[in-house]
Amino acid sequence: MTDGVAGADGSASARPVSNWNLPNALTMLRIVLVPVYGWFLLGHDHDSILWRTLAWGVFAVAMITDKVDGDIARSRGLVTDFGKIADPIADKAMTGMAFVALSVTGDIWWAVTIVVLLREWSVTLLRLSVAKDVVIAAARSGKIKTMLQVFALGGLTLPGRQVDGWLDVPGDVFYYLSQAFLAAAVAMTLWSGYEFFRDYARQRRQTSVG
Repeated sequence: MTDGVAGADGSASARPVSNWNLPNALTMLRIVLVPVYGWFLLGHDHDSILWRTLAWGVFAVAMITDKVDGDIARSRGLVTDFGKIADPIADKAMTGMAFVALSVTGDIWWAVTIVVLLREWSVTLLRLSVAKDVVIAAARSGKIKTMLQVFALGGLTLPGRQVDGWLDVPGDVFYYLSQAFLAAAVAMTLWSGYEFFRDYARQRRQTSVG
């Protein structure tokens, strides 16, 4: 992608934005963290408080960089074609790993994971494949879906059912609260997917008519 840069005489000149920039580096960091999260959660005792906490830390860092890299790219004019492709892939890779890992540990039903991943990757791949011809703005429902997924997956990664003593009851409450977030996230995931395909069909009809 190119970005207009003012020259010494005040005129704007087009200069390509390098892929070697901070936002893209943060995106790549997020991709690297995907197997780290999986190893922390699945490569050890699934009920280990330590390893679940470390996995949550990795997940939290990934979600924070997801917000930060987009803000930096837009504010500093560092949006690139590579970033447009890599960023959603990094996001879906991390949440996908979390869904699969938490299904392995028994915290999320496999049916839920399969339905969510089918929706997420079908939307992402379609959006990328038609990006040059059809532009579909991110809907509010998609942003709500992402927020609910982050709360649900982060909460279920933490050792809620694994703690005992005085944390036993609060841990159970936290675990079931995370399950409630998951239910809301699944509902919003399906609804936002419906909205996306509906808007895509409308755009295609308008393009063919025009």
